[in-house]
Amino acid sequence: MEAEKMIFGSSLPVPCVQELAKERPNAVPPRYLQPDQDPSFISNSTSFPQLPVIDMQLLFFPDFMDSESQKLHFASKEWGFFQLINHGVSSSLLEKVKSGIQELFNMDIEEKKKYW
Repeated sequence: MEAEKMIFGSSLPVPCVQELAKERPNAVPPRYLQPDQDPSFISNSTSFPQLPVIDMQLLFFPDFMDSESQKLHFASKEWGFFQLINHGVSSSLLEKVKSGIQELFNMDIEEKKKYW
């Protein structure tokens, strides 16, 4: 009996954000709305929550490891992302990555589909 193949790392196909914006430029599709968000965050308030910042170097110092690990855990669980500082990646490499990402976003949809 042949075992079923499992596919890892796949995701549901979703429309390209740029295509969504062309179809309905002032509407957010319901699948992207989070109805349980804190109302104070989505109000017209000018003070927004501060993006979590994780210092990678502190993760390797025993005196700071626990507190920085807790910050990392919280940022990952509650925000889903964070700003990482003192990671050692050169600014020139970061600029090349940004440039490559911009090139990808500037491609037309048919060209982008080749990379899906």
